[in-house]
Amino acid sequence: MIGMFKAVAFIIAWFVVMTKTALAHHLMGGVMPSTFAQGLLSGLGHPVIGIEHLAAVVAIGCLAATYRAGAWLTVAFVLAMMAGVGLHVRGTNFPGGEFVVAASVVVLGGLLLSRWRPSADVALLLFAAVGVIHGYALGESIAGAEPAPLAAYFAGLAAIQIVIANTAMLFTRSALRKVPSESLSLYLVGVAVAGVGLVFMAQKILA
Repeated sequence: MIGMFKAVAFIIAWFVVMTKTALAHHLMGGVMPSTFAQGLLSGLGHPVIGIEHLAAVVAIGCLAATYRAGAWLTVAFVLAMMAGVGLHVRGTNFPGGEFVVAASVVVLGGLLLSRWRPSADVALLLFAAVGVIHGYALGESIAGAEPAPLAAYFAGLAAIQIVIANTAMLFTRSALRKVPSESLSLYLVGVAVAGVGLVFMAQKILA
């Protein structure tokens, strides 16, 4: 239970400390990455400084832990997110993207709160949809970049999300295996994730 409580504390603490940075949504201070190294750092950093994206990736990992094919579900999420970035880079218009991002975080938090789990096929579709939505938002910082930083951004983005999602999944599986009552801690993670989504939804409504 201690491990899961730490996860909750991490999400909340990161939200408090990084909110202003996340709203800026540019690791490079608003400057388009122009080198391979800058693209890589931007890809590695964006899902972390963007608290709504971090909350979503952690929630995906926690939810995936409850499925036998959890690792494939996290991979599907990341691949879908890469596709979402590609859509933005190619100039596809997705109105209300940031609001939908926040709403998707609320949905993921709600699933953790409800303890209800859809079938693996439905979960795959849900994870893919959330991935495309978040990828589109994350593509904002790299749209228009040269091929080298763009490729590096994709690599960094995929790597950091695979690490975060699978780490969350493995910790959750370990906790549930040792102490079945850890489902209460998943509930608390759901509270934190849904809370992050609701805050960002409110910001978009009031903006």
